[in-house]
Amino acid sequence: MSSFDHPSVSKVAAILREAGVTDGADRIRILDDEARTAALAAQALGIEVGAIANSLVFVAHFADGHTEPLLALTSGAHRADTGRLAALAGADKVTKARAEFVREHTGQPIGGVAPVGHPEPVRTVVDNHLATYPEVWAAAGHPKSVFPTTFAELVALTGGTAADVAAEEDHLPS
Repeated sequence: MSSFDHPSVSKVAAILREAGVTDGADRIRILDDEARTAALAAQALGIEVGAIANSLVFVAHFADGHTEPLLALTSGAHRADTGRLAALAGADKVTKARAEFVREHTGQPIGGVAPVGHPEPVRTVVDNHLATYPEVWAAAGHPKSVFPTTFAELVALTGGTAADVAAEEDHLPS
């Protein structure tokens, strides 16, 4: 099965079209190799790693014992602060999700999780740092697929919350 024919990629393309994203489906680019990290995606695209909208799935743990997925779309140049994410989600704590949890809640594999196209809506936080780039790239449902977008479009497409999500040490001057 080619990446173009992958069901998750087709679903992302359909959502982009339905959202009225101009030539949304045509935006999806299939890379020669899998790019399961922001650094690999940036290298394949010839762009700064910070312009990669890294899709990170976390588990939000609540006081009553229930859990739910939390998708953080972070700049590839930053690490997400789980304390900040927990506060944003109103959770007691947030932990990194295991591969099975990611697939269950997004329908997509780690390294290819798109901002959209999940079986059910996933609470999403979009890193404000992505707004510093006129164009950012996000995964399109498969580790070989990406699409260009903007910070504003990511917030709109996901119904997400714009927030500062980087770990404090990522904000220190170099």
